[in-house]
Amino acid sequence: MPTLSALLYQIDSGSVLLPEFQRGYVWNRDQVRELMQSLYRGHPVGGLLMWETDAEGVSVRGDPGGQQGNHLLLLDGQQRITSLYGVVRGKAPAFFEGDPSVFTNLYFNVAEEKFEFYAPSRMADDYRWVDVTKLFLEKNFGDYVKTFSQYDPENLNAYVDRLNRLQNLMEREFHAEKIIGDDKNVDTVVDIFNRVNSGGTKLSKGDLALAKICSQWSDARGEMREKLREWQEAGFDFTLDWLLRNANAVATGRALFTALDNVSAGDFRDALYRSTGYIGRFLDLVSGRLGLDHDRVLMARYAFPVVSRLLELNGGRFDDRSHQDRVLYWYVHAALWGRFAGSTETFLQKDYETVERSGIDGLITSLERWRGGNLDVHAHDFEGSTKGSRFYPLLYMLTRVNQACDFGSGMPLRADMLGRNSSLQVHHLFPKSLLYQAGYERSQVNAIANFCFLTQDTNLVVGNRPPEEYFAEVEEKHPGVLASQWIPNDPELWKIERYPDFLQARRELLAEAAQSFLTELRTGEETADREELQPLSIAGDDDMDARVAQVNGLISELVELGCAPPSTDTEIADPRTGRALAVAEAFWPEGLQTGQGSPVVLELDTADADLPRLEELGYEVFTSVDALRGYVRRRNRNEPEPEPDSDADSAATEQSREPDPVREPLVAEFEQRMRSLYERGRKEAHYTATYFLSMLAEHGGLSTAHKLLAGGGVSDGFAALWERGRLDLTVEALATEPRFAELFSTDELRTAEHRLSQFGYAT
Repeated sequence: MPTLSALLYQIDSGSVLLPEFQRGYVWNRDQVRELMQSLYRGHPVGGLLMWETDAEGVSVRGDPGGQQGNHLLLLDGQQRITSLYGVVRGKAPAFFEGDPSVFTNLYFNVAEEKFEFYAPSRMADDYRWVDVTKLFLEKNFGDYVKTFSQYDPENLNAYVDRLNRLQNLMEREFHAEKIIGDDKNVDTVVDIFNRVNSGGTKLSKGDLALAKICSQWSDARGEMREKLREWQEAGFDFTLDWLLRNANAVATGRALFTALDNVSAGDFRDALYRSTGYIGRFLDLVSGRLGLDHDRVLMARYAFPVVSRLLELNGGRFDDRSHQDRVLYWYVHAALWGRFAGSTETFLQKDYETVERSGIDGLITSLERWRGGNLDVHAHDFEGSTKGSRFYPLLYMLTRVNQACDFGSGMPLRADMLGRNSSLQVHHLFPKSLLYQAGYERSQVNAIANFCFLTQDTNLVVGNRPPEEYFAEVEEKHPGVLASQWIPNDPELWKIERYPDFLQARRELLAEAAQSFLTELRTGEETADREELQPLSIAGDDDMDARVAQVNGLISELVELGCAPPSTDTEIADPRTGRALAVAEAFWPEGLQTGQGSPVVLELDTADADLPRLEELGYEVFTSVDALRGYVRRRNRNEPEPEPDSDADSAATEQSREPDPVREPLVAEFEQRMRSLYERGRKEAHYTATYFLSMLAEHGGLSTAHKLLAGGGVSDGFAALWERGRLDLTVEALATEPRFAELFSTDELRTAEHRLSQFGYAT
């Protein structure tokens, strides 16, 4: 059985490598810490599985170091051995692919015999915390003995024994099984890997296909990643699986990845190069003709392999502009009706066969038949809400192709008209705060028909003004601009109380515009003066939107804790029917850590989501940011709480939580005011803060305030009250009242003031 020291030496020398079909490093800090704790306590941590083979015959990650003959490929145990290498060596191994910060700055407390990651305010001046990596690298106890002798001579021997015990982990033996034999090829080993690793990160069908390709063409994955990086720099994010589907469509005309089994490395290389050319050509067309020029609005990604197949069969080109437009007509409708949202491979295969028989006209006919003979767009199709709706990209497309005009300048929203530094931003025609104050639900407030696109400058100028006020000004200054944005011209519909009627009227105008443009694409009439649309820069989410800030803050916090970055504003479809089940604020399709656990959904608009079906399909669904944050923190229950910036502030916070007879009247008053926040929110803002009420019952008012101010971002309650224009009812506003200042630390007051000022509330 190899020792840890021997394993790390083998990695350094290049005799232990990682097969290319393995995914990257996915552990978080909690798992690294727990591994070290288990090893230190002598607990079992599992064995290793290795494949002894000639590395030159298999695609690997890492550097063989010029060694000839057989190498050991690590199949099971990658996360553990990588973590230990990182902790002991202070750097990532050559085969590493992930975030190295996960295993750096680990410290060991010689008094408590526990591991934690470095926290300056708690560890900087505490001699009992020892840098684990430094201990392994220097192998010298001299400085530690001197320090322990000075500060705690009574425990000197115990502390030194514990450091010895930690350093002796280098001699810890690992049970390692080997797969050997000339009959073991990549297919066999990948199957063994998936069986052994059933509880960990399983390989997708694309991973398996790519593993076989890499065994013949070792640079395949690298070249594909390089192309994905190029598209990412252009504003489009695609996956390896997606690119592989396009190459498969070109090489075989089949949807299943198993079709690549019979494709030689040379043929696959040629098919990959042709497919990337087809993708680039179609991206240019979608951007230049439809204006879909960035990732958020790119529709129907799985229509691209069908277009790649069409171009492969058509000599790599479109016949003419009419042919291009009919392809775009099919593409837009495939997106709007979720052609590939359900059984992706089934529909891809049907469309490959159709396009081979009868080209683009056959695809359109097939799509019409699938939709019951009707591809018309109706007003009710625009009833969705949020940016993840299928009809959000259609609104953006109509804005671009019909040259909708900016409210502020009256100029068409075109790159050549707006100038280099201008960018577009989503604008709520009826301001969110006014709608919430009037009692409208979140799904109504974020209805697609309440969105339009304006320049960022105009969006800031319009602000939260009521539409009956600023619509009239816009129409007076720039006649026809409202009509260009499909705004109903009846001033009665511009009033808050007529908002539902406004939405219905605008949906009808949008449906009419969509139907007109799509019909133009279908007929394929060439227009000689047609100009290609140039990409526009798109401003990020509104920093003044507390709900957006809350979700973004949560994502940053979870990524810091080792979770994978999620997709945002993403439609989740039923895999059987393709029906949209939800448009999630955040979605982890492969679990909070890639390939581990069930898919996780954050869905805040519960009224528009089919939660029972999501749960039936095995999704873990969270309907509040606070609930998901709490779940992850409980899962990482050993993660230390956020550290105050100074010992003085820490002492002040602790002091504020201790009983103090002198302050009891002030604390009692604060408790009463906290409870009144709940009642006033319910009566005045139509917001029932159930979670806040339960916190009050469990912790009391002052402790509840401390907990909310210590959070990594604004709470559900803060975001809900911001939406209703009532930040005066937040805990932050109450805490910043001068009479209560002594109950809170400097950091807590700074946090409260920052949150309030960030969203326009003056303390």
